[in-house]
Amino acid sequence: MTFPGASADRADADYVVVGAPLDISTTFQPGARFGPDRIRRFAGSFEDYDRRTGRHFSELAVHDAGDVHAWTDAAEYVDYLVGTLRDAVDDDAVPLLLGGEHTVSVAGVRAVDADLFVCLDAHLDLRTAFDGDTWSHACVTNRALDAADAAVVVGARAGSEAEWERAGEADVTVVDPETVADRGAAAVVDAAETAVGDLAAATTYLSVDVDAADPGVAPGTGTMEPGGLSAREMEAVVRAVAPHADGFDAVEVNDRDDGQAATLAGHLLRAFVFAHAGRA
Repeated sequence: MTFPGASADRADADYVVVGAPLDISTTFQPGARFGPDRIRRFAGSFEDYDRRTGRHFSELAVHDAGDVHAWTDAAEYVDYLVGTLRDAVDDDAVPLLLGGEHTVSVAGVRAVDADLFVCLDAHLDLRTAFDGDTWSHACVTNRALDAADAAVVVGARAGSEAEWERAGEADVTVVDPETVADRGAAAVVDAAETAVGDLAAATTYLSVDVDAADPGVAPGTGTMEPGGLSAREMEAVVRAVAPHADGFDAVEVNDRDDGQAATLAGHLLRAFVFAHAGRA
């Protein structure tokens, strides 16, 4: 199964889809291993044409490279995945990663050598370890900051006391759901600009953990948290950040709904490509 409209040959691709079905540290409802193919499947209902940009997805040189089969050592898997994604970067293509648990985002950050990690997420994910696991998906923002200089976490509303204290340090900015509802995507772009000084000169990686959405919008995810973003708010953020981004992922989709989470993730991947392809 390939992502609908991802019909370009690898040699001609401007965007390369890679599935990463890692699913070993989910802390509540497992099933993220089904995410990549589920996203591909539910993207089959979309129109090829995007009215906002006047573009057809099938004409934007997207290639689906399939999945990188996961195994049980997350650190080794991430290292291997970095190489796969960096192959795309070295060919001047933008990696589009489909998870899988959020841990795989670390590979994307490393592959593009990101200065800034922008993440839509219900959780801060700033733990140094969870239940003794330093590669838990609950540690992904902390792990991303091993490589990136700064992180902007959009939609966060959950975290331990220690995580919220860590989020108060200079290299982390939280744009909470209330701020997104009040100021829209501009709040995220402003935060990103402040984080790196000159967003146009920075390398940025954009990650979407589907649990950033309110569970009523996307219940098919491992760790639901009420009070989240709307689908429209998430799309606005993705479209606003995409022109500045060098890589993208959609993660934490599982098989425990009727396709709502997968549909949203696939829609946001397409929104990213449309907006990125139209950058000045």
